[in-house]
Amino acid sequence: MIRLAIAGAAGRMGCQLIRAAGRADGVAVSAAVERAAHPALGKDAGAVAGGADLGVALSAEAGGDFDLMLDFTTPAATLDHLGTCRRLGRGMVIGTTGLGEDGEAAVRAAAADIPLIMAANTSVGVNLCLALVETAAAALGSMADVEIVEAHHRHKVDAPSGTALALGRAAAGALGADLATDGVFTRHGHTGPRAHRSIGFSTVRGGDLAGEHTVLFIGDGERIEITHRATDRRIFADGAIKAAKWLAGRPPGAYTMRDVLGLNINVGGGNAQRQLR
Repeated sequence: MIRLAIAGAAGRMGCQLIRAAGRADGVAVSAAVERAAHPALGKDAGAVAGGADLGVALSAEAGGDFDLMLDFTTPAATLDHLGTCRRLGRGMVIGTTGLGEDGEAAVRAAAADIPLIMAANTSVGVNLCLALVETAAAALGSMADVEIVEAHHRHKVDAPSGTALALGRAAAGALGADLATDGVFTRHGHTGPRAHRSIGFSTVRGGDLAGEHTVLFIGDGERIEITHRATDRRIFADGAIKAAKWLAGRPPGAYTMRDVLGLNINVGGGNAQRQLR
């Protein structure tokens, strides 16, 4: 039995992870972590997630009674949990986005000591889309302009989403472009004509949208769209549990959802999941 620690256990995603662990074979929640002074501290994690008691109380610190931690929290909290897991020699599945260059460097450094997966999105469908975007970008080359549109709920604090950036990196890698120089994240006023190699991003925020992403390949006379729409956050939680089960027992290293899913499409240098590589 793989013992899981759930970070941010009282949050929207934390509760989804607890419920997903209850649906899966071979895993069990053995620790649940929340920020200090959270009103749910001390309560049973199963009850907080809307189910039966698990006999696991929410705590402000993770003890050593777990094999892997699943973390979909905030950059600061994730890096704190990363230090704990590295010290204890426990693996991690990280779904937190917006870590920044320093945060990603810390994750890469930790991968020398523990096995971990860092994914902008743990949905099986999204990761298939990443591979499809690589394939399309490599096939179309300069024949099409690439634009990415993403939409999320009103509470999401980072933009563009980590998934949108991963999709952009997938296209950029196949095209020999670089988001640092070719990504266009704002358009306002007199922008001039579209740059040939640019990859544009548009962001929508509102309501309770779980997550929608569309990559448009716009050519002369035709348009190709690769779209993923999430209608239930359980897909991310189920994907994270699948990742945890795959990661358990692996040697230290930085792995990706592509490894988990066995997606061997490798057009354009395999950049679809380049968060750690």
